[in-house]
Amino acid sequence: MILRKTLAAVMVGGLISSTVSAAEPREEILKVKKSTFTNLVDLLVQRGVLDKKDAQGLITEAEAEAKAAESAQSAPPQAQGVPAPVGKDGKKSKYVGYVPEFVKQEIRDQVRAELKDDVLKDVKQTAKKERWGIPDALPDWITRINPYFDMRLRVADDFYQSTNAPAYDWMAINQAGGISQAMAKNQAFLNTTVDRLRLRERFRIGFDAQINESLKAGFRFATSNQYNPVSNNQTLGNTGQSWQFAIDRAFLQYDFNDQGNDWVTVWGGRMPNPFVSTDVVFDPDLSFEGFAGTFRWNFAPRPVATAYTSNTQSGPFGINMGPQHPNTVYATAGVFPIQEVNFSSRDKWLFGYQMGADWLYNDEVRFKLAGAYYDYDNISAKRNIYDSLEYNYTAPQFMQKGNTLVAINDAKNQPDCNTGTLGSQNVCLVGLASGFQIVNATATVDYARFAPIHVMLTGDYAKNLGFNKQKIMNQFGENLAAHTNAYQVRMDVGRPVIRQLLDWNMYFAYRYIEADAVLDAFTDSVFHQGGTDAKGWVLGAQVGLFTNAWMNLRWFSTDAINGPPLSIDTLTADFNARF
Repeated sequence: MILRKTLAAVMVGGLISSTVSAAEPREEILKVKKSTFTNLVDLLVQRGVLDKKDAQGLITEAEAEAKAAESAQSAPPQAQGVPAPVGKDGKKSKYVGYVPEFVKQEIRDQVRAELKDDVLKDVKQTAKKERWGIPDALPDWITRINPYFDMRLRVADDFYQSTNAPAYDWMAINQAGGISQAMAKNQAFLNTTVDRLRLRERFRIGFDAQINESLKAGFRFATSNQYNPVSNNQTLGNTGQSWQFAIDRAFLQYDFNDQGNDWVTVWGGRMPNPFVSTDVVFDPDLSFEGFAGTFRWNFAPRPVATAYTSNTQSGPFGINMGPQHPNTVYATAGVFPIQEVNFSSRDKWLFGYQMGADWLYNDEVRFKLAGAYYDYDNISAKRNIYDSLEYNYTAPQFMQKGNTLVAINDAKNQPDCNTGTLGSQNVCLVGLASGFQIVNATATVDYARFAPIHVMLTGDYAKNLGFNKQKIMNQFGENLAAHTNAYQVRMDVGRPVIRQLLDWNMYFAYRYIEADAVLDAFTDSVFHQGGTDAKGWVLGAQVGLFTNAWMNLRWFSTDAINGPPLSIDTLTADFNARF
């Protein structure tokens, strides 16, 4: 009602307030204005803006104030202390000004309210931007540190077929120094037949520090098994024993930006995965040690606002999107030491090269393409000559399962090795039969027509060119078949990142990894309980429970491809939290 009265009164005031020439008959003008005013009020009553009682009161008050204004205007301008203005015709003019008093008050109140809201909003934004309340005594470096934290509680239930074949745990055997030593510790065999329920936890805390405009440092602590580079999980149940807590990342990152173009990013130290890849080749928890650099060329203007607002490197679960720079072609190269060997010039290395394109077709479609070549140097086993330990270092420091193995030491070349078998030979130490030079192609299509809901399709293919059948035959006398292909197809639907209550996504993937397609040490640690020589599908869903807290459910169903029968189904339920 107040708004209606205010609107009506302002309109009335606009009709009554005007400049009247001294030569014009005031009475005629006032009659016209009074008639116009009365008609306008009647129209407002008919339209329902005013009721009759308010309309009559408004007319009565207007007539009274108009008479008062007329009396005031009848006095000469000089008597009021105000010079009489002069019109275009050179004649002096008189002003008849009228705004009802209650309208003036309502306008004042409304202006105060609007100013209060606007001023408070501006003050809050300025305070947040300029960080009011932080004492000037605090050093500047504190404002340039961004801490972060994430924690995951997992329930993992593994289901095994009763017809599964026994399988050696060759990693445990190598660490024990032979099968008999491993058997004495009850560590010689993998569990392949007994269902298992485990409670596990992962905890990580770190920070990113902006040293200057171009240089950043990253540092992260994590719960960690020091012998497992692809998992930060700690299994609950080791009562009385402390957890291992290790430095998971420590790196410097340099970014070269010229006129808005991010040309170069260089990392050094223990760093995140710099390559666009999936968990077929590299597990999501894997950190890289060494140096890497990405070089970009912008082939189109970088978008300012799109449906793709996330600038994080991690995409949906199991997919590493690499640095996010739409509308660029890029090349990434890295050199990473895997194992430093004393008294030898044949250290183990990984050399990685990748080229690709990140194309934002429009606000609804984005393509990311990548082709990579990963060359593992000095990774395959070498057989010791009689009574020698020279090539013991060629045994892998870590492996899961699946890659084809050969004997570095057995009873024929090591007299102390007299227990256990691999094929027809007694074995103490094993290594990788194949070399690994992996060609990898990855493609994603992200469709955001229904943003914030995305539909993303991912295809990944890998082939190992390093398997040399003749070389293996000559050195180890083993006639081995090549199983060197891997692929995965995957579809994700939902929000790429879960942040708020009831945010969700779901995904389906089918994966096929032959025994020597990729290095089993670095591939996914959950699918088929880690390693290669596995095929199967994954179904998962994530949903936000609170702000920055969500649940992730996944079901894995996997089988061995070429090795002994091994069928594993796994259900994982993860509760995740982060800030």
